[in-house]
Amino acid sequence: MGKTYPNPMVGSVIVLNNVIIGEGWHRKAGEPHAEVNAINSVKDKSLLKKATIYVSLEPCSHFGKTPPCANLIVDNSIKNVVVGIIDSNSKVSGAGVKYLKDNGCNVIVGVLEAECKELNKRFFTFHTKKRPYIILKWAETADGFIDKLRNETSENSPNWISNTYSQQLVHKMRAEEQAILVGTVTALNDNPSLTTRSWEGNNPIRIVFDRTLRIPNNYNLFDGNVKTIVLTKNSSNVSFQNKVIYEEIDFNGNVPIQICEVLYKHEIQSVIIEGGKQTLQSFIDESLWDEAFVFVGNTFFGEGLKSPEIKKTPIKIEKISDDILKVYINNFKRLKLF
Repeated sequence: MGKTYPNPMVGSVIVLNNVIIGEGWHRKAGEPHAEVNAINSVKDKSLLKKATIYVSLEPCSHFGKTPPCANLIVDNSIKNVVVGIIDSNSKVSGAGVKYLKDNGCNVIVGVLEAECKELNKRFFTFHTKKRPYIILKWAETADGFIDKLRNETSENSPNWISNTYSQQLVHKMRAEEQAILVGTVTALNDNPSLTTRSWEGNNPIRIVFDRTLRIPNNYNLFDGNVKTIVLTKNSSNVSFQNKVIYEEIDFNGNVPIQICEVLYKHEIQSVIIEGGKQTLQSFIDESLWDEAFVFVGNTFFGEGLKSPEIKKTPIKIEKISDDILKVYINNFKRLKLF
């Protein structure tokens, strides 16, 4: 997870007489696809014409950074193909299966289809709903506050609520998702880096609201280490910085939908909405989210900024040392593999 964007995660095995003779998966965007790695792992290629290849997603049929996998299967005389689910990308979307059938392959589609869809829920959401897969995340105190009360003399740093284990899990999430978004107040109060300092993996693309360009240029979001998209009212007088892109939106309109349109334009398949309260609540009120992770720390503020409110029952509650993690899903029709 987190290494194949904008491609999906795909796995493949090749079987002969109920024995796996080859296997492979797509490791990274730009590198060979799962079927290529599986076929290349078979030492005796003469066995392929008698074998069956299983692949979790429909083999591609177009030329991108790599040649079509459907052609490779035909070229290697593999006659039996089992596909987990059809690719929803308009560049494929049944064309791979058609090519295989037109060239004499026996193709079975829809094996463990729900599980294959769950594996690539980000990819399918992006291509079918024309928006990224949206994950809400915040930490709140045991008495229901997301932050302490701030004033002009408050230090620009986070008021930590969750423990170090929860914070490490959040960094793991950042490494798996393509982007992360925060509001202006969160950026000004916490001066966050939004990177994966506590977990190995790619840093997500950073997205931040800055309606009137109030965030100072020396803040961590503008350090040039990661691509950063600034959502603003007017970008005509911006001072361009390294890896910083400015996108104009209408703050008087439906902001969550406009955000989705911007992220779709930038081919971003998943995003963590990490703060602040107003930003999170706007997505909740619009019912424009897929999962939510709420970390409840063993801390009490007594007063402060109340946390966002989700009027749903968690599908999962677990302990992380002395923290409690509540997991919510917005679409109950989705397969729940927890």
